[in-house]
Amino acid sequence: MKQLTAVLQRMFANKEVRKKVLFTAAIFFIFRLFAHVPLPGVDVTQLKVLFASSQLLSVLNIFSGGTLSNFSVMAVGINPYITASIIVQLAGMVFPNLKELQKESEAGREKLNQYTRLLAVPIGVIQSISILALLRSQSLLQVTQPLTVVTLIATLVAGSMILMWLGELVSLYGIGNGISMVLFAGIVGQLPVAFARTLSITSSQETLRLGIFLLLFLVVIGVMVFMNEAVRKVQIQYAKRIRGERTFGGQTTHFPIRINVAGVLPIIFAVSIMLVPPFIGKLLLSAPMANLHPIGQDLTIWFSQTSTVYIVVYFLIVFLFTFFSALIFFNAEDIAEELKKSGAFVPGIRPGGPTKKFLEYVVIRVTFVGALFLGGIAILPSIVQMFTQINSLAIGGTSMLIVVSVVLETAKQIESMLVGENYEKYI
Repeated sequence: MKQLTAVLQRMFANKEVRKKVLFTAAIFFIFRLFAHVPLPGVDVTQLKVLFASSQLLSVLNIFSGGTLSNFSVMAVGINPYITASIIVQLAGMVFPNLKELQKESEAGREKLNQYTRLLAVPIGVIQSISILALLRSQSLLQVTQPLTVVTLIATLVAGSMILMWLGELVSLYGIGNGISMVLFAGIVGQLPVAFARTLSITSSQETLRLGIFLLLFLVVIGVMVFMNEAVRKVQIQYAKRIRGERTFGGQTTHFPIRINVAGVLPIIFAVSIMLVPPFIGKLLLSAPMANLHPIGQDLTIWFSQTSTVYIVVYFLIVFLFTFFSALIFFNAEDIAEELKKSGAFVPGIRPGGPTKKFLEYVVIRVTFVGALFLGGIAILPSIVQMFTQINSLAIGGTSMLIVVSVVLETAKQIESMLVGENYEKYI
């Protein structure tokens, strides 16, 4: 506790850090303010009842930061931008021009960001239409005039773009990665509500199970911190170079390869896929054609959050996409080429092609562990609900992992800024 107090004192004693922290807090306040500005045409009371009774919608609401259950102007959330980012990253493997932009400096990354922003607009339109279609299928949408519906869609897309802009402002003038911080603010804003709802419906017989869950919750957080910080250190040695009477190089260092290379991206991608079948099932159940109802019922049952099909498919998607993401984010060929140019090599491995194969071998081995970890975190809420029978546990493994990752990365950034401002004290 004393260490935490000392860190907070150092943070607010530093003018630059204090300014960034207060700016980020102001953005959080604006976000939460917009989250409670509802759009007309929907019965919000009935909407909250629907979200409380649906695990599918609870997951969607967590990722939107509670804006969806309020049907606020930011009901779509930051999801269009995240989806666009995933598509642009995957497109870099197919289109050489995008791959070159990914390798370029700040100018290339800014172009990719612009493409991502532009792509987020049509994705936002599609997601807005999907939300309105879902509300209409549940008889919660009270407006049917085409002009009013178009206005609602435009407002939802505009709210998502404003939220994206707020996130970018945090990246420029605040603390941490803006998009991650927006997700963090939305998830943390839902934690008190989720805990209060769980405690309110927990009977005395379920107290023991709830206590076991809380203990498991703390253990999982510890495992997340460990896995998030875990790296495989590949030894690197620099060749000696003699210039005149001076000798350069010869140092030995290491190249860190994170066990969880892809971060939470595979889980977010898998969540987007797993939400589609039950969503289609709800639409088919409300369709006027009776022959579609059995298909909708099967999809709803198979992809309920505690079904075996859901757990197995969810785990496999996360596991496979983690490997796929690792190959995207960790380019062994480029790293091997950079090491060769700088006169560095892995002891016992020839530079160039052999180094590339060795790095790929190491990445595949450590990614296997990371994929098992992410897959386990993804299906953990479903397994916990199966054993505890407490369906109100809306805090998913993805949400926990995002919160832990953001806190660790933000703490590192703050510590780095403090060290930079007071470098003399740390020599």
